[in-house]
Amino acid sequence: MLRIRDVVIDALDPPALARFWAAALHGYAVRPYDEAEVARLAVLGRTPETDPAVAIDGPGPTLFIQETTQAKVARNRVHLDLMGGARAEEVARLCALGASVRDERDTFSVLRDPEGNEFCVLDPERAAQEPPRGG
Repeated sequence: MLRIRDVVIDALDPPALARFWAAALHGYAVRPYDEAEVARLAVLGRTPETDPAVAIDGPGPTLFIQETTQAKVARNRVHLDLMGGARAEEVARLCALGASVRDERDTFSVLRDPEGNEFCVLDPERAAQEPPRGG
């Protein structure tokens, strides 16, 4: 039986996007760098600020933000549906972190992270009454 272990997101600047997602998601944080990992990156000519693959740990699957040289040009093939507090407050908080609103729907808002990846913020009251959906 399979289960989701990691969710991987491509990024031009993995450390910056990792900081966004760590701040956006309750209970998530960028995985700390120990001496061995800093040394491994140094051999590659990298630092934690230029790490090509940054892990974000939390209560659910680990998020990995991995480096790509290609900018996002089309709609995501996969996206996250997020639910927390009041939708308008969550959208405002995420926009203050660097997200932008793509559009608003009756029961959810479609946002873009700082690199343009779409994700949805669900209205908790309405979403609890509806079956899961693709947004």
